[in-house]
Amino acid sequence: MTGPATPPRRSSFAAELLRWQTPLILIAVIVLVACAGTLGDVVWERRVTFALVNLVAVIGLYIFMGNSGVLTLSSVGFMAIGAYVSALLTLPVNMKSMFLPHLPSLLAQANLDWPVAMLLAGLIPALVALVAGVMITRLSGIGASIATMSLLFMIYIVLGNWDELTGGQNSLMGLKTFVKLPVAAGLGAGAILIAFAYQESRWAVALRASREDEVAARSIGVRIVPMRLIAFVIGAFVSGIAGMGFAHFQGTLRVENFYLDSTFLFLSMLVIGGSGSLTGAVVGTFVVSGLTELFRLSEVGIALPDAAGRIAVPAGLGDVILPAVLLAILIFRPQGILAGRELILWPLHRNRE
Repeated sequence: MTGPATPPRRSSFAAELLRWQTPLILIAVIVLVACAGTLGDVVWERRVTFALVNLVAVIGLYIFMGNSGVLTLSSVGFMAIGAYVSALLTLPVNMKSMFLPHLPSLLAQANLDWPVAMLLAGLIPALVALVAGVMITRLSGIGASIATMSLLFMIYIVLGNWDELTGGQNSLMGLKTFVKLPVAAGLGAGAILIAFAYQESRWAVALRASREDEVAARSIGVRIVPMRLIAFVIGAFVSGIAGMGFAHFQGTLRVENFYLDSTFLFLSMLVIGGSGSLTGAVVGTFVVSGLTELFRLSEVGIALPDAAGRIAVPAGLGDVILPAVLLAILIFRPQGILAGRELILWPLHRNRE
């Protein structure tokens, strides 16, 4: 007599495909968004491209904040470092002599291809995060948040006053604008793969355990400081690449682009979508970007026939409604739209009959 038949096991490839279905779905969403960006005029395409660049920045914020549960305000500072690193390495030599006449000769003559500059734009902020994170990641709660804000202030002050290297408060113009819609979509897809590969690692699992209960995590041997440091460095790497994307999308660079306004914008995107999941970071970015574009169009208004004027909402209404949306999310759904859930189409484990 034979026993009950053992249900066939999934192949290793099928199991791996199921495990990676979330990033694959999110990348498919990015492709659809990028395709939608080609359906409108140039302004619409630039709006979609900018939203995809912002997505990379929000994912960089999520990698540390989402997995550790520690509020960080320094990711925009890492974006600034990445933006200036890439600008200094790709800016044409004649433009450097015009805007940065006192630049060291090694940087003055540098003119690298953008993939190399992109890699360095991620590595240099990651190195800064490694040095600063040794001290910051020892802190928890409000102390850690204040420390990351202080780091943002220091980066802003240094970049804004280092006239020889960054031009100080002056605009740096003439950057190569190679971040078009396909490149922005590729950067977004790459950021998703990096974030998901990290969150599936044992380091991220241990870090999320400390997020839920720090005392319990320490009691089972989780070394919280090294785990936080790893996430802090990886998040800075992705944020630096986001800064590179911003610089070479705009074509101009000012240190004011990387300060409190951008910090709170990216933070609101992550909180609205749900800081506990990668899908929440993506959804929050697109929801806030869509609302912002809707408010912009509402302020422009609709032209009435026979030159009778335009119907438009008051200017600045979006700046009022968006914080109200954030407040409503915090009150009625404090864990965000996705509430820490990932987007999956097929469960990893199914009950077999």
